[in-house]
Amino acid sequence: MSTGSITQPIVAIVGATGTGKSALALDLAERWQDEGHRVEIVNADAMQLYRGMDIGTAKLPEGERRGIRHHLLDVLDPPEEASVARYQQDARAVIDEIQARGAIPILVGGSGLYVSSVLYDFRFPGTDPVIRERLEAELADGGPGLLHRRLHEVDPAAAQAIGPHNGRRLVRALEVVTITGEPFGSGLPSQSRRWRPAVTIGLRAERATLVERLGARARGMWRDGLLDEVTALRPGGFGVTAARAIGYAQAIAQLDGLLDEEQAIEQTAVLTRRYARRQVAWFARSPETHWIESDDPARVDVGRAAVDRASG
Repeated sequence: MSTGSITQPIVAIVGATGTGKSALALDLAERWQDEGHRVEIVNADAMQLYRGMDIGTAKLPEGERRGIRHHLLDVLDPPEEASVARYQQDARAVIDEIQARGAIPILVGGSGLYVSSVLYDFRFPGTDPVIRERLEAELADGGPGLLHRRLHEVDPAAAQAIGPHNGRRLVRALEVVTITGEPFGSGLPSQSRRWRPAVTIGLRAERATLVERLGARARGMWRDGLLDEVTALRPGGFGVTAARAIGYAQAIAQLDGLLDEEQAIEQTAVLTRRYARRQVAWFARSPETHWIESDDPARVDVGRAAVDRASG
């Protein structure tokens, strides 16, 4: 693997929450740095874009980043809305700069749409404020289940991929279908057209192992001070995206007296497991992903070998 070339492949590390993506990224980065390569990490977790939202997003503290430069962490305030289109533009600009410096970019995260928007040919249809307002009103009145049934009638593949609970994405999908007259899936990234050469490494774990980890993670959020973090952030407000973040929504409900602590933790664990299943389904769509067991003691060597093979 040579430095200084703009064709240096992007290394993407993906997988469900709790599989150890950040740790593998750091281990690989250290391995390459020991060999004389420069490495920089680019965040692809939508919730880690937010300043101050650290405990609930499992954001690595600066002191645990092993001196490796990280990008696109803490770039939004909680009242701001995250946008895949904006993220794509920012992430690709950062990767351009990393590669121009002759460094290896490692894209790390479990937000499937965000990762795919960078790696693949992905174009964003426009928006229509009138259509969007009508659909958001329908979401408020009838809930996401109603929109999911409507989407299933016109685009079953998109309805299955999004699921019946993600109201924001259901609104967007129906908006695109209404504007373009085409399935929302046509706006998703083509798995056959890469933006730039890339190698994708996926981490996976046995379901029972992952369920145990995610339950422990939910309890750890409260033990580590999630309620204090949310209390400190509340005066500045939360936008729609940040307020719905798993763990944060439950902490807010607990602070408002709508849930007790045990209920908040259990709800967080349930929603995290559900989210992990969606992540697994999303990343399983790509036949090019090199899968590694998260507890494989040789995962760094296996990941490095996958990148070497792809780099020729």
